[in-house]
Amino acid sequence: MISARNQIKGIVKEVKEGAVNGIVKVDAGNGNTISATISMESIKELGLTAGKEVTAIIKATSVMMANSKLKLSARNQLSGKVVSIQEGAVNAIVKLDVDGGIGITSTISMEAVKELGLTVGGEATAIIKATSVMISA
Repeated sequence: MISARNQIKGIVKEVKEGAVNGIVKVDAGNGNTISATISMESIKELGLTAGKEVTAIIKATSVMMANSKLKLSARNQLSGKVVSIQEGAVNAIVKLDVDGGIGITSTISMEAVKELGLTVGGEATAIIKATSVMISA
């Protein structure tokens, strides 16, 4: 059990090795790929190779939201439908349903929810830096 809200199961489709870190690409189904930048030590310890079943783990506070896809350096952009917005005094918890049964939760400011015009039933894009993705095998 882990407290991170976003746990996406998938299959490793590629591992690019570097001197210190590597990039692990996980096929999450329906054309959705999650990229994770993790240490080479972790890649070796977890035995990450193409075809291995893994879980990509992302804290909700590491997920940004946009009202459309953007050209950014962030490798992960998952578009879907807003299924709920739990409003708080300062922050909101926004849940997005992405094709393939992937649910993404983001904790963002109420100000951002209003500025982006996020509403239940509307479209949005979750944006996650590859360095914010952890891998569990």
